[in-house]
Amino acid sequence: MKILKFGGTSVGSAQRMREVAKLIDLPEQPRIVVLSAMSGTTNTLVGIARLLYDGDQTAATSRIEIMRQDYHMIARELFADEALATVAIKKLDGIFRAIFDLMRQPLSASGERVILAQGELLSTYLFHQYLTSVLQYDAVLLPALDFMRIDQDDEPDTAYIQEHLTAQLTQHESKKLFVTQGYICRNAQGFIDNLKRGGSDYSASLIGAAVDATEIQIWTDIDGLHNNDPRIVQDTYPLRELSFDEAAELAYFGAKILHPSSVLPARLHGIPVRLLNTMQPEAPGTLISSKTGNEAIKAVAAKDGITAINVKSSRMLLAHGFLRNLFEIFERYRTSIDMITTSEVAVSLTIDDTTRLPQILDELRRFGTVEVDEQQTIICLVGNLVQAHHGAAQRAFEALKDIPLRMISYGGSPNNISILVHTSDKVQTLQALNRGLFRPHAFTSSPKGESELVG
Repeated sequence: MKILKFGGTSVGSAQRMREVAKLIDLPEQPRIVVLSAMSGTTNTLVGIARLLYDGDQTAATSRIEIMRQDYHMIARELFADEALATVAIKKLDGIFRAIFDLMRQPLSASGERVILAQGELLSTYLFHQYLTSVLQYDAVLLPALDFMRIDQDDEPDTAYIQEHLTAQLTQHESKKLFVTQGYICRNAQGFIDNLKRGGSDYSASLIGAAVDATEIQIWTDIDGLHNNDPRIVQDTYPLRELSFDEAAELAYFGAKILHPSSVLPARLHGIPVRLLNTMQPEAPGTLISSKTGNEAIKAVAAKDGITAINVKSSRMLLAHGFLRNLFEIFERYRTSIDMITTSEVAVSLTIDDTTRLPQILDELRRFGTVEVDEQQTIICLVGNLVQAHHGAAQRAFEALKDIPLRMISYGGSPNNISILVHTSDKVQTLQALNRGLFRPHAFTSSPKGESELVG
């Protein structure tokens, strides 16, 4: 079985849905199609929830009504037959009623999650209805809320997912084409929840692991993962192959074409992931597997919104337990550390979540002097950085000789060199690395999508 996930731009209009239907065709091999909400829908739903939190029901009602009318237009375009369009519009109105019903009382966090879930319910209903009523495909709509669940720690409950998805598929043993929602799930209490923004990739990977898929395909609006950010750097090119570890590093440090968590389930089960372009389906895209190539540095990505924290203390000298105490502060406040460097008297580290920064700084000041640098960017260099490629770091740092570097992390992973620069130096850094590391390449850049790019 194959898993095919299509992002928001891939199903962003009636015409795009028709094109996606051509891509899945009538399969000989069973496949599950995982859909995101149509592009712009989740952002609109977030805006509606924000208005409801602010108590502005008039503006929220207006926004919902505009969105409802937009979906009516999409339905009429997708279904040329008036009777089919009428059926579709009636179903869509039922979904919008669920949003209107939540306006009768103050919005809660659980209510907000229900609102955000409607985007995937809308897109999958329209697409499945088009497959079955227009193209006459024998397709089954699998409700993700019946099998996708997270546990009390907000982590996927993989045993539950496998058991309940298998049970649903068993009910349709003769079927070969299934459609389901990405992103949405239920939590440990049984309430509607989600896998956070970009979670449709994660859904696809979790589903692939649950059914032991032969391949997971992530269809977006760009031809695979590029070696640099094509919005900033000229002459980038798509990478044809990456290892799971390399892809995970790039996804975490800024490659928005891929959700940071989505590689792990596939890696654990040895399932290859292929990144493909719905706008250019003939392009080979990027294959992610256990295979590692010989290129010392394959790609560069950038992660903005970083805050650097420096803790300096003479008490640190030869003091065992110092780092443990330091890390426990971040653990208590559920704040992840991206980079860390140490000396005899100081520790520098970075975080990307400043929600609890004031409390963290108060506790850190018990250890010594604390300095904070905001507006930082992590530049991540990814490849096969084994010792045999001893010249890779030299080439990178030679390219960066004119750029002030705040931190460097090298050696913690055979796939990653991380460099911290001020965000104002980001563009210059990416361009300098492109000149210094990547020779002119045989591949040409594919059309640049607006929402799913490296960087």
